[in-house]
Amino acid sequence: MSMVDVSDKPEILREATVTGTLKLKNETVQLIKEGKVAKGDPFYTAKVAGILAAKKTSTLIPLCHTLPLTRVEIDLKIEGKTRVRVTAKVKAKALTGVEMEALVATAMSLLTVWDMVKQYEKDAKGQYPSTAIENIHVVKKVKKTS
Repeated sequence: MSMVDVSDKPEILREATVTGTLKLKNETVQLIKEGKVAKGDPFYTAKVAGILAAKKTSTLIPLCHTLPLTRVEIDLKIEGKTRVRVTAKVKAKALTGVEMEALVATAMSLLTVWDMVKQYEKDAKGQYPSTAIENIHVVKKVKKTS
């Protein structure tokens, strides 16, 4: 087992965009909209968590290269009555792509929102029947040569 040797690749600007959703109860989404989540603002916290996660990707995924990220942008929005969408855009001037960093950023942002609202998602049995992280996927990968 070894990391892929990328030493012969050119250092170029690389970008990746990843998105995913978190399905919640309508009532929970309403609490987010109204700023009434007891733990604080889940969107602000999720943005910070996503940025930190992107920066730590190589410590989380064993064979992932450490990359000099130049930008991490996390966007959260409510879709419909029951979904939160996270989109992460990551850039680096590097020898290899940044899609893993964008995937990790998206996943961590979604997990952070879930953590901040989970108390509202439980049913009478203490289960989470409505809550689900869904469809995390790479939307775009770009390599820009000079």
